[in-house]
Amino acid sequence: MLEIRNLHARIAEDGTEIIRGLNLTVKAGEVAAIMGPNGSGKSTLSYILSGREDYEVTEGDILYNGESILELDPAERAAKGIFLAFQYPVEIPGVATMQFLKVAMNSQRKARGEDELTTPEFMRRVKEAAAELKINPDMLKRPLNVGFSGGEKKRAEILQMALLEPKLCILDETDSGLDIDALKIVADGVNALKRPDRATVVITHYQRLLDYIVPDTVHVLYKGQIVKTGDKSLALELEANGYADITGQAA
Repeated sequence: MLEIRNLHARIAEDGTEIIRGLNLTVKAGEVAAIMGPNGSGKSTLSYILSGREDYEVTEGDILYNGESILELDPAERAAKGIFLAFQYPVEIPGVATMQFLKVAMNSQRKARGEDELTTPEFMRRVKEAAAELKINPDMLKRPLNVGFSGGEKKRAEILQMALLEPKLCILDETDSGLDIDALKIVADGVNALKRPDRATVVITHYQRLLDYIVPDTVHVLYKGQIVKTGDKSLALELEANGYADITGQAA
């Protein structure tokens, strides 16, 4: 589903290279975890996959279902089924959460050539998804993410993911700032969305999240490259021993 070939990318403003020859393949149905020390390029990779303009690709390619997405803007990538859950979801005062969800869902449907949802059908889908994620309906009446706790923001993003039904889900340190209860709820939501035709990329510092979202593969990112790949036991190894041995070998 996702194939990254010899990717090089830099910050557009100052030309600092962050991604330096990264190769990665993620298959449909797979949960792939990307781990690595601070500054290794994990969040940068998520931004590049989603099409953020702050970064520019200088070499290599990103293929999604066999098609290069480098020339697609964020909206086009989203319409094709790529979803990014941010580490720090932004607050948008004045934009009602329900209105945001309805516009997002209908925009996706329009891009796919489908009819817009009627209001009763939209309400039914939101109510069902919110109940599964244990989201208080009152939260959905507020402006998007405004006044939400860290856990509420992450749950709201998982709700968006459930409603938009993307094919490639990218979770950028979605465990950041969550207590154990909130982490379990978010992880349960992610696990419930696992499908044979959907891939999930989980970016995280810590093995803790991977107790709840069990990965099929674990990739270690260091200085803009994947330097080691293994199964879920690699995450346990990193938790026990840290990154020093692996990054030392890669240096």
